[in-house]
Amino acid sequence: MRVFAGGISTETNTFSPMPTGLRDYKIVRPGDEVESGTMTAFDQFESCTLERNWEYAFGLYAGAQPAGVTTRNTYEGLRDELLSRLQEAMPVDIVLLGLHGAMVADGYDDCETDIIQRVRKIVGPAAKIGVELDLHCDVTQSMIDTADAIVLYKEYPHTDVANRAADLFNIVADAAEGKTNPTMALFDCRMIGLYLTPNEPLRSLVDDLLAREGKDGILSISLVHCFPWGDVPTCGAQALAITDGDPQQAARVAEEVGRKFFAMRRELDQVPWSIEEALDKALAAASAPVVIADRADNAGGGAPSDSTFMLKAMLERGIDNAGLAMIWDPVAVQVAISGGAGANLDIRLGGKMGPMSGDPLDLNVIVAGIAEDMVQEWPQQGDPMRIPCGDSVCLHCNGIDIIVSSRRVQPFSPDVFTNFDIDVASKRILVVKSAQHFYAGYAPVASEIIYMAAPGAVAPRYTEIPFKRVDLHKYPWVDDPFA
Repeated sequence: MRVFAGGISTETNTFSPMPTGLRDYKIVRPGDEVESGTMTAFDQFESCTLERNWEYAFGLYAGAQPAGVTTRNTYEGLRDELLSRLQEAMPVDIVLLGLHGAMVADGYDDCETDIIQRVRKIVGPAAKIGVELDLHCDVTQSMIDTADAIVLYKEYPHTDVANRAADLFNIVADAAEGKTNPTMALFDCRMIGLYLTPNEPLRSLVDDLLAREGKDGILSISLVHCFPWGDVPTCGAQALAITDGDPQQAARVAEEVGRKFFAMRRELDQVPWSIEEALDKALAAASAPVVIADRADNAGGGAPSDSTFMLKAMLERGIDNAGLAMIWDPVAVQVAISGGAGANLDIRLGGKMGPMSGDPLDLNVIVAGIAEDMVQEWPQQGDPMRIPCGDSVCLHCNGIDIIVSSRRVQPFSPDVFTNFDIDVASKRILVVKSAQHFYAGYAPVASEIIYMAAPGAVAPRYTEIPFKRVDLHKYPWVDDPFA
């Protein structure tokens, strides 16, 4: 068997003020040196292929940090290069695509369906196409009709990327060998939201899905969580089932799982606190550290990660023994590095990207630490991913340690503090600009986790998202859209 793998991936926040262009994509071609963690799925695809003594051909992978719509020239250029490399690799028996599922480009509401359909035209009907997607995605019927198997991450935070890549490989490989005949079905759950898999009742449902796979003809079950900040007509939660040669069973399983998911909708609701409410709650906590998630300024959801609303409130209230990570401000980083460790500087921080970022803060700070080419490790099932943050600094201001990075990225782990010898366990409050990917790293040290709704590009209250193109006959706009 000959296996080809490649992909293009980004999560598009159509409300983000930042376009996504070619310079925003980290592109990996055959023979390139790779940053750790960039190729997790493809490393798994290659490993599984070689274990079977099959031939593996890698084409191209381009990934960009979530932001606004990808420019048309960028998308079409990357897509056409990927397809050209597939043409060069022909003939192939299997194509494995590592995509996202929520990528929007100028002129393309659904980049993933476009890629899958073009791949099918090249490889023909006999080759098997497998697709791995982020669970914050949309899955269209056109994808189902064109691909042979689609598998999503099950965990949020996404700690299972490699595991799901292995699942996908095995399903597609068995199909290519004629051992199985994957059939897929979708069920529309008629919900929009962000759903946390470590928490009940969703934890038990995810565990049940994992337990059912590989039994009674069920090959895979995925929850399609959707990405609430993509204003496209396909936005919404779904359930996806793959069975062995039984489309009716796939439809039954997808509906059964989807209705269970829908029945949890009110329990899954998260009531994010305002800035003042979150700080009141944190200060009243009996133990520390309390972790406050500033979800609205999450770089992983397409926000600039340079908002100043929370930091301004903390300074105005005189809160000390606290940490905040990370503000994206390459200019401030450069100024601090030029000043050097220990320097006392007047610096203008944050608020660069418009109204969603708030006003810049003019602060007097001590440069408490400098970490050039800083890296943080993101806990995973298996080896942790190493996430580069670029040159970074710790600025100390009135009892608050502010981590500032030159690369726009969310804080996945306490490394962003401990890299500056900050003892996170001794802090009263830790503020992280992240929606949920911080959880695996911070939950073990947190006395409490508070989800906060500050102003920002990733509005945590879904009914406040200014949709124009999404069908809102869904929960939470309609309590029971099935009625």
